[in-house]
Parts: sequence; structure tokens; C-alpha cells
Amino acid sequence: MGDFMSLVECVPNFSEGRNQDNVNKILNTLKNYPVDIIDVEMNSDHNRSVITLVGDGDVMLDAMFDAIKVASQIIDMDMHKGEHPRFGATDVVPFIPLLDTKMDYCINLARKLGEKVGKELNIPVFLYAEASTRDYRKDLPNIRNEKMQYEQLKEAIKSNENYIPDYGPSELGKAGATIIGAREFLIALNVDLKTDNLKATKDIARRVREKTGGLKNVRALGFNLKETGETQVSMNLINFKETPIPEVYEFVKREAEARGLNVSRTELVGVVPEEALEEIYRFYLRNYDFKVDQILERKMLANFRKDSLRNYLEELSSDKPAPGGGSASGIVGAMGAALVSMVAGLTIGKKGYESKSQDMISIRDEAKNVMWKLYRQAEKDTEAYNNLSNALSMPKNTPEEKEKRTKTIQERLKAATDVPWETANFAASLMDSTLYLVNEGNKNAISDVYCAAMFLKSSVDGSLQNVKINLGLIKDLNFVNDYRKKVQDLVALTDDKVNKINQIMWNDL
Repeated sequence: MGDFMSLVECVPNFSEGRNQDNVNKILNTLKNYPVDIIDVEMNSDHNRSVITLVGDGDVMLDAMFDAIKVASQIIDMDMHKGEHPRFGATDVVPFIPLLDTKMDYCINLARKLGEKVGKELNIPVFLYAEASTRDYRKDLPNIRNEKMQYEQLKEAIKSNENYIPDYGPSELGKAGATIIGAREFLIALNVDLKTDNLKATKDIARRVREKTGGLKNVRALGFNLKETGETQVSMNLINFKETPIPEVYEFVKREAEARGLNVSRTELVGVVPEEALEEIYRFYLRNYDFKVDQILERKMLANFRKDSLRNYLEELSSDKPAPGGGSASGIVGAMGAALVSMVAGLTIGKKGYESKSQDMISIRDEAKNVMWKLYRQAEKDTEAYNNLSNALSMPKNTPEEKEKRTKTIQERLKAATDVPWETANFAASLMDSTLYLVNEGNKNAISDVYCAAMFLKSSVDGSLQNVKINLGLIKDLNFVNDYRKKVQDLVALTDDKVNKINQIMWNDL
């Protein structure tokens, strides 16, 4: 349907990996917003949860602010213990650009959220990665690491100029501090080793991390895993394109085997880009000419994304003239038709309604058919408007060009009138079924029938308004007069039916 919204990924890390109720409180807060929760990882050893979210950036900002607020109320950092370094209840909040979203947009999001958290929640905020305002804060380990955590920050934030926060006070409450930034996609890869030798594991982590002479783009730490009695090399791959997963894994495996140790398992924390998995496929199957367009789901996803209701609403709310009221009338009508189908389905075979089942099957099937027709009308209306807009842009420098332009405009005005007329008729075709459902359908779903009737009537009236405005621009009087008569008749017919439904709907209020 056109341009996408500003899609971002956000991967907040919360300092809670043992209390499911607390994590649920955070998740329920996020669910108040139209963002998709893609993944939730809880780790009791690290005492940390990593949540992966995808959605429109502006909405994500509001969702994250509320989540940070809730976390600050339920997580007491004075009581928190875990293997992973941490600064606060909401420890790290990175924004990652997706699709065509630019990094600058994510930087702006990070800074706006940081300012809001510091000002309104009184939580110190440190900006990192691409959003950082100080070069040494681009790398997260330069801010928070094994030797500089919540406990050490309590004093450092008061006196050490390197720990002056970007936003908020220079003192810590029980919620600690939050690190907010913007970055490219990061992969959290853990390799578990069949040993309790933490010294050897930390040595492997030191060998693989870039900062101590290892692989580029790799950050690594060694941890004990109390639940399994093993140890773990926990890594962040900050650029999997330059340093792919197989290279990192083989390096750790080789270092372990050199010490007489074996790999127990690997773990990906959170979600991973498809592109990273492609490289694993290429490496281990030696299929170097593999192309991403061989992946069926990738092609399917491109089509699903175009049809996203969220994307449609974003387009409808923009300052573009199309999609507009005619297209929206098609969508509203499709929703009305879907409700008709639903209520008919809820009546079929139910006790007390057995004699109506055959009628309900017919209504259900017809409504489903009309639903898809109305859905298509929404697209056709936008196409008709765009065709008319293109005609208005035709050259008019010569008499011949003017004549051709005028003729084309008139033809496309008629086509742009035919489409909403069709929409209105599709929606009106279900009004009798709606009235029948009011009287004979499952009474437990009566409110849904009323909603269906109102949606269908709105679809009729909205579509006919688009017919009306076009008639004022069409010069063919026979066409215009014929349509005016048809519009008046359809309005009167549907008004009569919806008035009957209204009388029943409000009868026992």
C-alpha cells in the first residue's frame, strides 16, 4: 500500500529473571500499546530478562517509557544479584532501525526517551552507541562492565566526571540508572562448555573478545551456570556481517578443545536476523551461491507487510490524499461483513437455533464473499484516485493536449465514481441479512450484529459521499442525473433498514 511506517526493533533488558509475576507486569504494560512482542527470554543465572519488540518508533517510545516506569516501581536494585553486569531495573534500551527506517530516526528516539525518563522518572540516563554524545560511551562496556555496576555507580555518579549522566540526577535511587541508545542489529550468542572450570572459560572469553585481541565485533564474558554445573562464554556480536556466527563459534570451539573441553550447546538470546542464519547455512553446507530470494517466507512476508492494517492506518493518517474516505469506507464495510459472518457462524448448530442453521450457513458464506469484495474495493478506490490524479498532471500546452487531457479526466472521473458506487452496493447487499440476524441470530452476539449494521451503513454513506463529490465535476448530464437518482434510492432504502435496526437496538435501554 505504499511507504511503511518508521519500523524499529527495541530490545530492553530488565534486571529481573526469576520472578515471573514481575516480568508479566512489564509485559502487560507493553501490551497496552500496538507493538509486537516478538520474544521474551528469562535467565535466572543472569537474573535478567530480554524482551524483543517491533513496532512504529513513536509508539515504541511511549510503550518503553511506561515499561521503564513500571520496572522502577517493582525492581529494587539493592536486592538484585546476578551474573550479568547491570546498572538499573531497566538496564539497557537499544533502538534498532528496520526496513527503510534510518539510524538518525533511532538516535532521535533514544535521546527523546532518555530526556523523558531523566526528567519525569528522576532516573539517571546514559546514552550509548550511535546515540552517545561522548565518544567513549559508544561502546557499552566502557560504561557498564564487571568492575563498574550498580554498586560502584552509586559513588562514581556523584564524583567521577566520566559518569555524569546525559539526563536525570547525579545520584541513584533503588531503580538505578538506565542506558539508552541506538545501534545496528546485535546478536547475543552463548556457548556453554561441559566444565565447571570458570578460569578456563574466562580465558576463552578473553581470547575471543575484540578488546583483548580477539575477533573484531565480538564482546565476551565468562560465567558460571549454577543450574547445569557448566560454564558459559556469553557474547554479543555487534556486526554479524563482518564477523559471522560460524567464525565466532568455531573460534570458541577451537579454544575449548585446545584446553581439553567440549561444547555442550549454543544459545541465541532473543531474535536473530534471517541474514545471519543464511551465513550459517552457507558456511556449513558450503553452498556459497545461495540467494535470499530462494527463501519462500521472505517473499510471502513482503506481501503480508503490504496488507498490514497497521501500515494502512499509518498511510490513511498521513497528509497524502489517497487512501482517503472512499478507501476507508471499503475497509469499514469489510469489517461489518466480517461481523455478519461471525454472528451467523455463532448461530449455526446452537441449541434453540437448529431450524435456522441452513439460513445462517447461507448468510455466513455470502458475508465472507462480500467481505473480500469490500476489502478489494478499498484498494480499487485508491487506484482510481491515483489514475485521476495522473490525468490532472497531463500536459496542456497545445489545443490537442488540452482536449486529450479533458477527455481523460472526464473518463477517469466516471471510473472514480463507479468504484465507490460498487462499494456502497456491496455494503448495502448485507443490510437484509443484518436485520434477519437481529431477529433470528444468536442473542449472545446481538451487540456484534448492531456493530455490523452501523459499519455497513457507514460504508454506504461514506462511499456515496465520494460519488456525490465526483458528480459535481462530471460534464455528462445523463451520467450525472442517472447516478443522482440511484444514490437517492439507495440512501432511502438503507435508511429504512437501519432505522428498523435502530428501533430494536435502543428499544429496551
